[in-house]
Amino acid sequence: MQDNLTAARPSFVTHLECSMTGETYAADQLHGLSRVGRPLLVRYDLAGVGAALTREALAARPTDLWRWRELLPVRRAESIVSLGEIETPLIDIPKSGGPGAIVKDEGRLPTGSFKARGLVMAVSMARELGVTRIAMPTNGNAGAALAAYAARCGIETVILCPEETPEVNVREIAAQGARVYRVNGQIDECGAIVGRGAAEGRWFDFSTLKEPYRIEGKKTMGLELAAQCGWELPDAIFYPTGGGTGLIGMWKAFDELERLGWIGSKRPRMYAVQASGCAPIVRAFEAGEEHAERWENAATVAAGIRVPRAVGDFLILRAVRESGGRALAVGDPAILQAVDDCARKDGLLLCPEGGATLAAYRQAMRDGLVDPKERTVLFNCATGLKYPLPEAGTWLDKDAVGDLAAL
Repeated sequence: MQDNLTAARPSFVTHLECSMTGETYAADQLHGLSRVGRPLLVRYDLAGVGAALTREALAARPTDLWRWRELLPVRRAESIVSLGEIETPLIDIPKSGGPGAIVKDEGRLPTGSFKARGLVMAVSMARELGVTRIAMPTNGNAGAALAAYAARCGIETVILCPEETPEVNVREIAAQGARVYRVNGQIDECGAIVGRGAAEGRWFDFSTLKEPYRIEGKKTMGLELAAQCGWELPDAIFYPTGGGTGLIGMWKAFDELERLGWIGSKRPRMYAVQASGCAPIVRAFEAGEEHAERWENAATVAAGIRVPRAVGDFLILRAVRESGGRALAVGDPAILQAVDDCARKDGLLLCPEGGATLAAYRQAMRDGLVDPKERTVLFNCATGLKYPLPEAGTWLDKDAVGDLAAL
């Protein structure tokens, strides 16, 4: 990884662009949302990238997030705040998923979740652009990643968590030096407080998609997946969708790779997976809407996808529809059953959000949306060890052990 971090870093960023209107914004300046309140997307000189980098040269580099440096926004190597962002493995789950099911296990990343991808990029760019204080709402894993990377480079951080945030996440955030507060509300209500503070000039707002660079870190999931699959994308992707940054980022990655001539026009069908207790994207998809109304009284065991309103809703829905995919909702019982089955049958402990993708995949096969033999990638977004596990273990008295066959 060190080779990728210290290598010469020519920048191919040309400008930023409003995801709704196409209005352009200057690079190398601090931006939040566009003038119409929508996410900004980073644009590159892809002809320049293609002239500077080949697939063969890429293959010779260490396989980590930073091998993709020509397609990332950080201009100066010294701006990078790394904790060791590896390429995550693809693991088949034939017993709980079927012959075509493959899990991309993002729990191997720093801080144990795929949030490391987005936050390492966002924090590195904040450092490059001179940001000294950040605030962000989180359901847990994003806050933990932000706290870790911010601590590493000395950026002051304030994090607001909904009261239902898993205890381990709140303690993890605090342990890594951030000021963390529990809020009696949902993540969008935490975000409203963060936005008010940003408007008062107290901090920079790091909410999902309210700065341009988390997408660029998350898109490396799509870049990696293309390389791991031999530059032939899978038939379908099931992605746990709250704010949807990763789904949006992967769709952007596939477009950039095609423009480079590294892949063809084939795209996976993108399935945005939500919990039935918080499914605003599913409701909007089924109604044919471009935007998703807020989901009231959101509740699910999968805390990471408990997002009542997503600022990038139209980008999620656009990618799903353009791909021929769907937005799917699954209930908590199916999520927990999928987690249990994958652990017991295939030895892989999914987080609840990852369990949601397996549950949705099973439902999609039953409904005829996916052929079991199709190559399908399910995203497990965090290690299952960060979530409460059922009580287990039967006591054995060492002085009264009887027939061992009973064990």
